[in-house]
Amino acid sequence: MHASVSPKSHPTTGGEKSSNGRFFEDFELDEVIIHAAPRTITEGDTTLYHALTGNRFTLQTSNQFARNLGYNAAPIDDIFLFNMVFGLSVSDISRNAKANLGYAGCSFLAQVFVGETISARSTVIGLRETSSGDSGIVYVLTEGLNHLGTPILRFIRWVLIPKRDLNSPVKKSYVLDLPPDVYPLTIPAHILNRNWNDLSAGSPHRWEDYEAGEKIDHIDGVTVEGAEHMTATRLYRNAARVHFDGLWMQTKPDGERLVYGGHVIALARALSYNGLANACIISAINAGRHSAPVFAGDTLYAWTEVKECIALQNRSDIGALRLITSTSKDHPCASFPTSGKSLVLTLDYTVILPRR
Repeated sequence: MHASVSPKSHPTTGGEKSSNGRFFEDFELDEVIIHAAPRTITEGDTTLYHALTGNRFTLQTSNQFARNLGYNAAPIDDIFLFNMVFGLSVSDISRNAKANLGYAGCSFLAQVFVGETISARSTVIGLRETSSGDSGIVYVLTEGLNHLGTPILRFIRWVLIPKRDLNSPVKKSYVLDLPPDVYPLTIPAHILNRNWNDLSAGSPHRWEDYEAGEKIDHIDGVTVEGAEHMTATRLYRNAARVHFDGLWMQTKPDGERLVYGGHVIALARALSYNGLANACIISAINAGRHSAPVFAGDTLYAWTEVKECIALQNRSDIGALRLITSTSKDHPCASFPTSGKSLVLTLDYTVILPRR
């Protein structure tokens, strides 16, 4: 196993000090990539995130609500943390990606607070050339680290990345078995139901009120605005050209800039507040798949199926729900669609919420 500090540099018309990012040939199995530009999370970051997504989960938006539960301040939203760590990895992993294909094994290992400095590293854990020979799929395990170098988040993702040279040698394929779920779950230390205020949180429904197989239409839709999705993607420091370079994208099949998939996840999570307002902590993302692109002007809707109700050992104050949230564009979810051209995201994740 070897470490790389930055993307492998390749001369471009911009000069030898500039980089076009990595192509499929540039990845090596077991390579460890240390991502540049750690960042300290500020109050401004979290405020902007909530404004761009419409997030209303009260534990993450109210310091006083969090203090009533024993926290010193509101923890950072889990999806913001995921997108931020993802964004740190983009320049080295997926700047040239044709598509971000999916996620698995995402474990939120600690709650994080304003003032923490986050860095990231990735390990190449799988490679497979496509049958067309013009690209390959790269699997990476990415970790977010706090200022002490301790992992606070880790996830697997796989991306479709073009080859620079169609005549380059075929790499030996190695595709790992992806985990079906995340276990064990990371459980918060605080006693959440001691001073939990349903009125402030926005829902009377706690863990006992949900059952496996239940379907929840989150009803509300949100239209994705161009300036908003690009601002959000900059907030996450995602540098992929497909989200920003409109002139370049005019030469591609889609013809216009794509909305970053992590922002779609953030919007779906925000929409899920209507029906899951007490689901205050995400402990894991078991799997996720983007099935169609989203563009500025599309209107997103979401619905959730409760896959499993999980009683947590030695904790009578909280329980867990394994959820499948489906997101469609320009198609309200009253009919609970599971396929079709309108479906853009399917997210399998586990949340923590208070019990009575």
